[in-house]
Amino acid sequence: MGVERSVSGNRWISRLDQAGQNRALAIAQTFGLPDLIARVLAGRGVAAEEAMAFLDPTIRNLMPDPHSMTDCEKAALRLLEAIKRGERVAIFGDYDVDGAASSALVYRFLRHFGVAANIYIPDRIFEGYGPNPVAINQLIDNGAHLIVTVDCGTTSFEALEAAKARGVDIVVIDHHQVGHELPPCHALVNPNREDDLSGQGHLCAAGVVFLVLVAALRMLREAGDPRVRSIDLLAWLDIVALATVCDVVPLKGLNRAYVVKGLIAARHQGNAGLSALFRKAGLGGPVTPYHFGFMIGPRINAGGRIGDAALGSRLLTLEDNGEAEAIAERLDDLNRERQAMEAAMLQEADAEALAEYGNGDGAAVIITARDNWHPGIVGLIASRLKDKFRRPAFAIAFDPSGKGTGSGRSINGFDMGRMVRAAVDAGLLVKGGGHAMAAGLTVERANLGKLRAFFTEKAEKQVSGLVANETLKIDGALGASGATVELVDQLETAGPYGSGHPQPIFAIPAHRLRDSRLVGQSHIKITLEAQDGGRLEGIAFRSAETPLGDLLLNSRGAQLHVAGTLGADHWQGSRRVQLRVTDAAKAP
Repeated sequence: MGVERSVSGNRWISRLDQAGQNRALAIAQTFGLPDLIARVLAGRGVAAEEAMAFLDPTIRNLMPDPHSMTDCEKAALRLLEAIKRGERVAIFGDYDVDGAASSALVYRFLRHFGVAANIYIPDRIFEGYGPNPVAINQLIDNGAHLIVTVDCGTTSFEALEAAKARGVDIVVIDHHQVGHELPPCHALVNPNREDDLSGQGHLCAAGVVFLVLVAALRMLREAGDPRVRSIDLLAWLDIVALATVCDVVPLKGLNRAYVVKGLIAARHQGNAGLSALFRKAGLGGPVTPYHFGFMIGPRINAGGRIGDAALGSRLLTLEDNGEAEAIAERLDDLNRERQAMEAAMLQEADAEALAEYGNGDGAAVIITARDNWHPGIVGLIASRLKDKFRRPAFAIAFDPSGKGTGSGRSINGFDMGRMVRAAVDAGLLVKGGGHAMAAGLTVERANLGKLRAFFTEKAEKQVSGLVANETLKIDGALGASGATVELVDQLETAGPYGSGHPQPIFAIPAHRLRDSRLVGQSHIKITLEAQDGGRLEGIAFRSAETPLGDLLLNSRGAQLHVAGTLGADHWQGSRRVQLRVTDAAKAP
């Protein structure tokens, strides 16, 4: 189609080079797969000899020996001791979906074996991330003989020292990056520690927790505990799949099996809390990764962002449908409240960014800040700014003392975490850290101007090059008549899609934009029409007041090239194809 620069600034290119096309041909011919499925697999780096195993990921084939993870056996043995002694256990989790899911898994396991356990989730604003000495001492004062930290704890040296000083064991089950120095704990199960050779560093915390529980269950079975016959860990894979999708870890290896089998478990509606949330979210049709990531995850996160951080983990432990309904309704209310706060904050952030940076073309890094913003939502604002301006972006909420809590999101190819750590080393931040695509920071108001200049200097050259060479990889082109439910079903066999295994993007070339209209607050719904009369419905989420949205709303009747992903929309008991629009360009 020759799209050199789309309305979003992308050059459209084929995902497959010549080697990829050869690999796709080999996959199709060797296994008799449809050409399109072979192209999708080849475009995601799947080797020909791995194709069939990739299409049918199983826990049995992909799960490693849990003991291959350093300290896993030690952690499992300590859980067994707690079960045998009837010790009181405290579970300390993070306030996001992965933390909630991980906490719920440990709680459910211990409850099954008669252990009195309680979950503690820190307040995002007042306590920050991870264990702190005050909370640890409080848990011990309340009778905890063992503390299990999940999705946190790897870098919490001071808090873990406090527990050690009082003679209380801590088992850390985590997946975040580990430094050279290890924390003082009874066991550290983290596949990203330097001496771990399990090759499972891509797992989220819930995925690691599941392996620890498998190891503990095996030991209990060998010890002859009769209660092992009435526990089914595989039925809990819906919780693991939820965390895997929402934590945006790569969908490769064991993670693929977790999600595939977890979706099956979720469709059985065996978890009272998840089922209640599905009903509140208005789920139509079978559960998909999209539902986890965009309907369930935000509602669980809403508790940690602006409400009671423990609501999500509590919900996932419930067996009582009435209590599950009540908590699901509370989380649904909080999510609506969060959406309203986010919309108001985003309007202010947009205005500041436009005043400070114009359309953003000259900015290396977008930084917005306000006194009245909620610190639990700044990460969402940063993500929206990054998407709109196609630049790394930060949003910072200042408190009355002049201390700002900020969160940043990056673009592909730019390591934001490294830049933030450099600012810490330069003395411009109170603290900060993160990874390539996201980071958090704390800054004094007096240093904000210096921080802008520092980030500009660090990022200007690389960001300008990345933006100038942005591309959209296209998996194939098809007409409206070719976008069928059967095609969507074929594509699903190569899923689930997510981080590291992106959903296929198709180009719909030279179609007439028959209709376009605003739906909701920021979505744009369109109808494309081909020369043969075939029509395809589409929607561009959160595109209002963006270049893409402006083009769609102002081009009715015009010929457009449109790109997006295909899905099946369930409506009044029937399935129909819907294009989720990601980009567009005027057709010559």
